[in-house]
Amino acid sequence: MIVNKIYSIITLMKSIISSIFSKVVDKNGDALADKVTAFVGSWKFIVYQTLVLITWICSNLYLATRMDAFDPYPFILLNLVLSFQSAFTGPIVLMSQNRQSKKDRISLLKDFECDLRTELMLTEVKAMLRNIEKKL
Repeated sequence: MIVNKIYSIITLMKSIISSIFSKVVDKNGDALADKVTAFVGSWKFIVYQTLVLITWICSNLYLATRMDAFDPYPFILLNLVLSFQSAFTGPIVLMSQNRQSKKDRISLLKDFECDLRTELMLTEVKAMLRNIEKKL
């Protein structure tokens, strides 16, 4: 019967989803990537970075008038530090996005499984209603 075939398909899908879900385990690097991404994408980070940049620039401008500044006016060292920050932040954010897309894919598969189960139940209810209608 078609209901049995649908049920076997749902069972197979459930086993596939379970095996996929078991492979996506929180690793220390993945969790760290999520934490770094959450911090870098926050107002707290923007405020901290702004304060550090203002302090860096003001201290170098002040030290330039008194003695040798550790990073004079064109602020080449500051540029290098910000370049390093960008070079490391980009891949970390991408790792976090890839992990999130895996989670989203698994969530969609679970939703699909739920939809299939609902469809199976509706098919059974329709069959029961037809039987009741025939008896009346």
